[in-house]
Amino acid sequence: MTRDKVSIHGAWASRWVFILAATGSAVGLGNIWKFPYMTGMYGGGAFVIMYLVCIFLVGLPIMLAETLIGRRGRQSPVNSLKSLALEAGASPKWSWAALMGMVAALLILSFYSVVAGWSLDYIISMGRGTFDGISAEGAGAAFGALTSDPWRLTLWHSLFMLLTGFVIARGVVAGLERGLRIMMPLLFVLLLVLLGYSMTTGHFMQGFHFLFDFQPDRLLDGVLAAMGHAFFTLSVGVGSIMVYGAYMPRQASIGATVLTVGVLDTLVALTAGLALFPIVFAGGLEPSAGPGLMFVTLPVAFGNIAFGQLMGTVFFILVLIAAWTSSISMLEPAVAYLVERTQRSRAFVTSVLALLCWLVGMGTVLSFNVAADAKFFVFAEDGFRLFQWGAEGGRNFFDSIDYLTSRILLPLGGLAFVLFAGWVLQRETVRDELALRHPRLFPWVYWAMRVVAPLGVLIVFVAELVK
Repeated sequence: MTRDKVSIHGAWASRWVFILAATGSAVGLGNIWKFPYMTGMYGGGAFVIMYLVCIFLVGLPIMLAETLIGRRGRQSPVNSLKSLALEAGASPKWSWAALMGMVAALLILSFYSVVAGWSLDYIISMGRGTFDGISAEGAGAAFGALTSDPWRLTLWHSLFMLLTGFVIARGVVAGLERGLRIMMPLLFVLLLVLLGYSMTTGHFMQGFHFLFDFQPDRLLDGVLAAMGHAFFTLSVGVGSIMVYGAYMPRQASIGATVLTVGVLDTLVALTAGLALFPIVFAGGLEPSAGPGLMFVTLPVAFGNIAFGQLMGTVFFILVLIAAWTSSISMLEPAVAYLVERTQRSRAFVTSVLALLCWLVGMGTVLSFNVAADAKFFVFAEDGFRLFQWGAEGGRNFFDSIDYLTSRILLPLGGLAFVLFAGWVLQRETVRDELALRHPRLFPWVYWAMRVVAPLGVLIVFVAELVK
């Protein structure tokens, strides 16, 4: 009976659409501003090898777990976990893990929309030639002027949320699938254009050596960093992959499909590094990570090399697309759940949730300027305070939401999903969904899902908490 379930929301036309969707969910700002820098800092090729090991042992088993739960349940993550738990004779409270993931995804989207909105501003600024010949101080001042202006941030935050809601409201086929069929190939093309351009800068080999020079003595230096990024980069733990799995064709191989997504996500991250760091070196600058790389270092580099205005515009369009494909995957689980629960139209549910995310996101907007002194989770000599204005310690609103989601909710969600697939679902159910062709492969995958991946997530969870 389970095999004949069909999602009320629709279905992907083919496994390749799922690959585009899952890759779009996985490929985000972290692929561009974090992974390449981590590779260079933790031993180049040594880090890549360790990262790939962690992808296979931790990231992919969790992704397999989410996908097979979604396809088996054919509903939103909350209802898939609930129905499958009841079929397995387990407590329906397992659905609370998906509910936690859904909330985490909405919270992430609330601040992700603000950060992604910066790329909209920079597309216009780069296209106008604002950064032509700019210095590092000038680029830093320009970025500071953006983040200190709540009206500009609100404008771009609002526009990006509208773009996200527009795709989701149109449905799985007319919205998600049609949009992803355009956005993901365009992302790959723009990335290849940047890679081709970086080869003409005269610093391509310098960037190549920064990323891939193998330092065997540093093989273990980046183990925790590799494990953490392998978990976070695949967009697991919030139910996005699970809800995409619910729309996956029955005949598609989950194992081969998930492996393809992992390979594509890694290739995008490495290609981004090969495309960007030669440009950084051509501008006579040092590599950096985080927002500083995208919104300060790279604008300086693009502003001081040939055809930089054009290539810089291409780059920020690329950033926008990567953020857009990730953001729609964050909103979809909650939309699917509320459509099932309330029987209201997808457009109505999307509008309500997008407005909710926008309102929470305004806390992030204000945390960069007028409410920068509003601090949460303050540990002082006279005790702990949940909130205190102007405290020296603590975190602002943006940092608090980021900490809650990335260091607590995501690891717990990923752990719950992989434990459910490995220990609650019957072994034959997992074997039936995975349908691995090689008879000796399933025991290894099942063992990774039951033992290795949960241990990996626990290590990531503890390591992130004690940072």
